[in-house]
Amino acid sequence: MATRTEIEDLNGSPYHLLKRATQYAANLFADEVGYRGLTHRQFTVLLAIAQNEGASQTRLVKVTGIDRSTLADLVGRLLKQGYVQRRRTREDSRTYTIKLSAAGRRALQAAQPGAAEVDRLVLQAVPADLRKAFLEALGALSDAHSAQMDAEETARNDSAAKRRRKA
Repeated sequence: MATRTEIEDLNGSPYHLLKRATQYAANLFADEVGYRGLTHRQFTVLLAIAQNEGASQTRLVKVTGIDRSTLADLVGRLLKQGYVQRRRTREDSRTYTIKLSAAGRRALQAAQPGAAEVDRLVLQAVPADLRKAFLEALGALSDAHSAQMDAEETARNDSAAKRRRKA
């Protein structure tokens, strides 16, 4: 059995606390929105598409912070559900643009009130005098994630360019 010191150490871990906070928010989302059949990631992708109509999957990766392969899988599932439409671009046949279908727009509109309630409940769990700092800290973490994703993309592009030069 864990000792009190071990438990205190765990509760001092930012990573552990973030995971617990994420689980709390995920449980709230499942309660408020999940019965409509959308996961939080699906909701996020639908909202990003609605706000960036006709964007490429690469753009949606940047907007959502979801990695390329996961986003491609999510878009594939949303296609099967009839929530999105995907078309190749004229400029680059390897690139897809994504748009919401009428069913996707309805699903998003039905889920938005529940998602807003989840945001309200998450913020309600934070003391009022800490909410601004809480949102700023989450924003800083989000910015760090974006920088990490940009660095990974640059490394991928550099590696691809080196392979092309060798060929």
